[in-house]
Amino acid sequence: MADTHQEGAHLSAGIDLSQFFQVFFEEAGENLDTMEQMLLNLDIVNADDEELNAIFRCAHSVKGGAATFGFTDIAELTHEMETLLDKLRRHELAPTPAMVDVLLTSGDALKAQLARHQGNGADAVDTSELLVSIRALVTGQAAAAPLAAAPAAGQQAAPNDTPAAAAAPASGGTAARALELTVGPLPDPAMADNLVELFKEIADLGTIEPLDAGRSADGMRRFKVLTTTADSDLLDLFTFHVAREQLRLAPLGPGYGFHEGAPGAPEPSKAEPELGYGFFDDAPGAPKSAETAPAATAAAEPARPATPAPAAAAPARVAKAEKAAAAPESSTLRVSVEKVDQLINLVGELVITQAMLAQNSKGVDAALYQQMSAGLADLERNTRDLQEAVMSIRMIPMSLVFNRFPRMLRDLAGKLGKKVELLQVGEATELDKGLVEKITDPLTHLVRNSCDHGIEMPEERLAKGKPETGTITLIASHQGGSIVIEVRDDGKGLNREKLLTKARERGLDAPDTMTDQEVYGLIFAPGFSTADVVTDVSGRGVGMDVVKKNITALGGTVEIDSAEGYGMTVRVRLPLTLAIMDGMSVGVGEEVYILPLSSVVESFQVQPGMVKTIGGTGRVVEVRDEYMPVVDLERVFDVPRFDFERVSNIMVVVEAEGGRVALLVDELLGQQQVVVKNLESNYRKVDDVSGATIMGDGRVALILDIGSLVRRSRH
Repeated sequence: MADTHQEGAHLSAGIDLSQFFQVFFEEAGENLDTMEQMLLNLDIVNADDEELNAIFRCAHSVKGGAATFGFTDIAELTHEMETLLDKLRRHELAPTPAMVDVLLTSGDALKAQLARHQGNGADAVDTSELLVSIRALVTGQAAAAPLAAAPAAGQQAAPNDTPAAAAAPASGGTAARALELTVGPLPDPAMADNLVELFKEIADLGTIEPLDAGRSADGMRRFKVLTTTADSDLLDLFTFHVAREQLRLAPLGPGYGFHEGAPGAPEPSKAEPELGYGFFDDAPGAPKSAETAPAATAAAEPARPATPAPAAAAPARVAKAEKAAAAPESSTLRVSVEKVDQLINLVGELVITQAMLAQNSKGVDAALYQQMSAGLADLERNTRDLQEAVMSIRMIPMSLVFNRFPRMLRDLAGKLGKKVELLQVGEATELDKGLVEKITDPLTHLVRNSCDHGIEMPEERLAKGKPETGTITLIASHQGGSIVIEVRDDGKGLNREKLLTKARERGLDAPDTMTDQEVYGLIFAPGFSTADVVTDVSGRGVGMDVVKKNITALGGTVEIDSAEGYGMTVRVRLPLTLAIMDGMSVGVGEEVYILPLSSVVESFQVQPGMVKTIGGTGRVVEVRDEYMPVVDLERVFDVPRFDFERVSNIMVVVEAEGGRVALLVDELLGQQQVVVKNLESNYRKVDDVSGATIMGDGRVALILDIGSLVRRSRH
């Protein structure tokens, strides 16, 4: 059986809607993420009206798009969510934790439905229990009547705000309503007939028939709509194909048309609000409930007492709403990652070409070719600016990763019976998109580990003199050429003796002489777990070893600090593995090596007596009363030397992973931008090398892995 979205893709009107699917899926995903964040941050006791309205708008947007494309399962669930949210924002119901739970679960179900429609082969999602739960919350709350009697500050209760009215479904019930739809002016009157056919195909709107027999003296077409669909849904469907300002929707009255001077239109009355702006949310002149008002009017209710909106204020409010809605569209542009990667590759080639021109121009007399020299200088500057601009396109803030944890922690803490607060620091710190995708799973495990193993139960925390609510802090920051992400908790920390005992039980080598850092590192051993009981949350010993493996594969490191009884910190350090970087080129024999400029501290010439030998083989150098290991690159890479009498006498101090070493080189060749090429995918893994680059003269130079050289010196 074909998926729903395939069934609705090709319509009899000849319009293929499948081209818009991807945009809908992306926007719906963003709306669901936004709604989840706002629900998690919602103050249930003192709910802010603007927050409730914003949550409602998210559900409303998803519902409108789903109904347009024929995703009936998504439209059905979001419609029920919208009904509940509508009552919350109108203060007919008071928010409760149960409502937040149901709405969050509904968001999960909607994401699963979206994934299915995108074609991942998943089974249909059963939302019947969710729908029953939402309807029960909408109709079964006895608190609706008192709330209606005591509206929020600054609001006046409408005369018909009775318990019965409050309990009525927001969709206006199942009774069919007669509405008048005015479309136009249209450039081609035949468009209206095509649109009606299209509307009928998209959703079951009831019956639509012309009111004006095709006559169009003023360029407008008018139709009678007999439907049970809510006005907001109708407008969502219509405005997908016709601009909002070309639509008018009103209860069917005598004659037709409700614009000034229309045939059969009633005379405007001061006691009745003008209906000229349509029934979309918060429109000037619209009744209090955009969905219930037409039903009430259709029931032949006499003129309702209402205060018409000031004529001068109406256009301003509409303009403001339109401007706010248009802002995201005008400020962002959706581009596929493949296009960005292609652009980065092209800029990389441009950088290589610019380096080649700079290399070849060194032997040219600048006085004779002054204009060419100036042009090459401009080219270098413009190339750097272009490279930085292009690289920034792939950089995304860490908040994209951090934002998934509040919901996860809320569910996990509820399951474990713990109270946990999440703090985020440095969420604006940017990281390459490729790294963000790969670091998400390891960080998720670290956060779960802190909540499960670190944070104690509330009563245990109170007994220790701690606040009953534990704190997990996520911190992201740039340090040199790396990004450091920390996961901290104020829980019980690691117990050294317990770790040693567990390690010995598993047959691991764990002598008492191990340092604290080495003992903490035991938790990264495959299959190691400190949990006493295996639960569905953790305890099987699968996870921390995978975390370390994944981070190491990214060229990063993991460090653990802990103080028993006070908490633990897991520090993940990742290189900013971007496609282009600033480097310092150094010469050793006939070879050229690139040092990441962010790791270089200083360079100096070796003086007699500065280098000392320790332990027979190791060498250290004294720099301002500090001793640091010496790494001879000639020996590390077995560089062949043809000038046998030459002795390396220049040292470059580099730092990584909290340590410093002095690299012994022959000469400093200069600083330049280099394009990083993956050596492992093009050749094989080489120790102490993180990548390669193409120099201006066409030679390949290796980019050194400073972290690996620091670890080599420690061993």
